[in-house]
Amino acid sequence: MKPHPDVDRVQSDSDPIRHDWSLDEVRALFALPFADLILRAQRAHRAHHAPNTVQMSTLLSIKTGACPEDCAYCPQSVRYDTGLAPGSLMEVAAVRECAAAARAAGATRFCMGAAYRSPKARDLKVIAEMIRAVRAAGLESCATLGMLTPEQAAQLKAAGLDYYNHNLDTSAEFYGEIITTRTYQDRLDTLEAVRAAGLKVCCGGIVGMGESPEDRAQLLRTLANLPEHPESVPINRLVRVPGTPLADRPDVDPFDFVRTIAVARLLMPRAHVRLSAGRDDMSDELQALCFLAGANSIFYGERLLTTGNPDVERDRRLFARLGLTAEGHEAGRIGT
Repeated sequence: MKPHPDVDRVQSDSDPIRHDWSLDEVRALFALPFADLILRAQRAHRAHHAPNTVQMSTLLSIKTGACPEDCAYCPQSVRYDTGLAPGSLMEVAAVRECAAAARAAGATRFCMGAAYRSPKARDLKVIAEMIRAVRAAGLESCATLGMLTPEQAAQLKAAGLDYYNHNLDTSAEFYGEIITTRTYQDRLDTLEAVRAAGLKVCCGGIVGMGESPEDRAQLLRTLANLPEHPESVPINRLVRVPGTPLADRPDVDPFDFVRTIAVARLLMPRAHVRLSAGRDDMSDELQALCFLAGANSIFYGERLLTTGNPDVERDRRLFARLGLTAEGHEAGRIGT
C-alpha cells in the first residue's frame, strides 16, 4: 500500500489537531516502514510533550470481581472461573493509605477501578469520599466504574474527580466478538456523559484479542475523531488469563504493538499515550521501543487491577538505563 500523501508531513506544534481522519489515512500510517513511522511519531511527540518524561500513575482495584459483564478478556467477570476471589468495596481509610504510598513512590495520578456494570448510588457516595481523599493526598484522581449516567458523571465531578476511564476496547466491527452484555454505543454514551460533566477522558483499547490490523486502525480512528481527543489513551496488550475465553490467543507481534502506539501518538499528539496492561510480560527493549514511539505514561506499582505489573524497582532500573524522568513530581528521575 502506498502511503497517503498526508503522512509525509511532519507534525509541528502549530499543526491543527484533527478530528477528521479517514480510514485510508490511518491504514497508510500503519503501513509505513517501521523506522519512518517511529521517526514521525517521535517528532510529533516532541512537538507537544517534554522529551524523556513519563507520567506515572497507580491503579488500585477498590472493588474486585463478581462483574456481570461478559468481556472475554476480563478475569473479574462472574461468568468465568479464573480463581479470582471477589472483594467488596474498600474502606476509604485503606484507599487513603494506598494513595499516600503511591505518591511517595513517585506517582502523580491515582486511578481507582471497580468491577461494576454501573455503580450503585450507595457505592458512589463512598467513592466520592475516596476521590476527595486522593485529591487531599496531592494526586490527580481517576476512576473506572463501568457505565455512567449524566447524573452520575456530574456527581463524580462534584467530588473532585479529574479523569474517567472508559475504554472502547476495539473497533465497532470486532466488538461483538469480545463483549455482548453492553453495546459499543453504550460506551460512547458514557464518554459523552463524562465530557458533558467536565471530566477529562481516559479511553483506549486492547491489542492482541484476535482483532485484525484493520480493527486497530478503526479503533484509533474512532478515538481520534471524537469531538475532543481523550487526554489519556491507554494501549493495553492482552493479558491471557486462564479461565477467560481469550486465554489461548497467540501473542501479538511486538512490532505490531509498537506500531499501534506510534499511530496513536500521530493521531492524538497532545494525549498521554499509556503503556497499560500487559507490561509485566514486556522486555525492557520492547518498552524502550514503545517510549520511542511516543508512549509517555505508565501504570506504576505492584498490581494492575487483578493482573501483574512490573514492580517499582524494575521500573526504576529501566528509567535509569533510558534516562527517563518522572513527569511533574519532585521525585524527578525515578532511577536515582
